[in-house]
Amino acid sequence: MNEPMTTAEDGGLTGQLLIAMPGMLDPRFAHSVVYLCAHSPEGAMGLILNKPVADLGLRELLGQLDVAVTDDFRGAPLHFGGPVEQGRGFVLHTPDYESPVATLQVDASVSMTATMDILEEIGAGRGPQQRLVALGYAGWGPGQLEMELGQNGWLTCAAETGLIFDTPNAEKWEAALRILGVDALALSSTAGHA
Repeated sequence: MNEPMTTAEDGGLTGQLLIAMPGMLDPRFAHSVVYLCAHSPEGAMGLILNKPVADLGLRELLGQLDVAVTDDFRGAPLHFGGPVEQGRGFVLHTPDYESPVATLQVDASVSMTATMDILEEIGAGRGPQQRLVALGYAGWGPGQLEMELGQNGWLTCAAETGLIFDTPNAEKWEAALRILGVDALALSSTAGHA
């Protein structure tokens, strides 16, 4: 029996972008843009959008998983989604695809699937029109993200599908700042308090 598509709870920062401030000390998150797939009092989960894996592409990953690909398969970069469960894949995609196993509809424009069937569909050319495939995810325990936000580690803004799926990785951080009307050169790594 197929599980129905679940919808992320309304509220919190679910479906928003986190933009790392210049003073981010953790090199895994430096200049990163994270799409939050879930945020609640229990914690948060998101995928880094702008850090491609250097030595492995989607075609190579599918080959390692013995997933057949069509002759006209277009390769794509794999992304470092975050430091948690780096051996597990997550696909952020447009809602034109729904897995019969489980797909999380994050908001009206973006869904996430983390089951093998989506990779098989992508290899066969039947997957979602737009997608970003990531290994691993970024996770925060209860109150941890709120603490980092309070320490000015992140900026938040509304997510735009064009930024997620169409903007080149090297341009996503500055493009996310532009959504807020912020110039990257004007950012300081320290915050002032009155």
